[in-house]
Amino acid sequence: MNSSFPRIMTLLRKERGISQKAASQGLGISQALLSHYEKGIRECGLDFLVRAADYYQVSCDYLLGRTPDRNGAQITVEDIPEPDAAGKENVFRGSVLPTLNKKLIANSLNIVYDKLQTCNNKGLTTEVSAFFMLSVYRMLRVLYGANPKNPQSTFAVPPQLARGSASAQMQLAEANAKCIAGGLNLCGFEGLSDPALLAMTPEQLLKDYPLFASSLMNLIQNAENRMGYHKKTSSK
Repeated sequence: MNSSFPRIMTLLRKERGISQKAASQGLGISQALLSHYEKGIRECGLDFLVRAADYYQVSCDYLLGRTPDRNGAQITVEDIPEPDAAGKENVFRGSVLPTLNKKLIANSLNIVYDKLQTCNNKGLTTEVSAFFMLSVYRMLRVLYGANPKNPQSTFAVPPQLARGSASAQMQLAEANAKCIAGGLNLCGFEGLSDPALLAMTPEQLLKDYPLFASSLMNLIQNAENRMGYHKKTSSK
């Protein structure tokens, strides 16, 4: 089978809020055998894979971790909602701070990804995106892990390894991005051929991104303040 199958089987059962005993009865196997499947001790056959997919009403591809869509469809760009899509999931209640910080980050990312589109370099886009995804993943694990009742089966990486593994991959993604941006061919990706595509003087940013440039400048200032560096203003 594969490493995703035990985790997804466990997650689906816990989502239903049923015990291994109840699930094993519904699946027509012993509780001991189901426990072995969920722990990855034993591999199931094709017949059981199909039976489990029917029982949990998901596709076999989903059980095997081959698609994030439970019905087996491959996710496309059109399937992903826009970050600012309307709805209760996009509404902040109470403090204005989360909304402010979200806008600063989202607006700054608009500039980053527009620059990546201008470069049209697959390797650079891949490594920059990996860095951002891993940083969100790390903070999600911090928040998720604060409540011991949250099922750890949501994640494949054990909590003891999550931070270190993600940090290492973030550093690798940053190093790869720096090499590719510097014109080096790396990991099958071509280096950036024209560094002028990444011209980003403050004046040019304000001209090209009149709506987002101020957010980027604020993000830079906030980040550097956090690092203990405060930009000196010239006195007249």
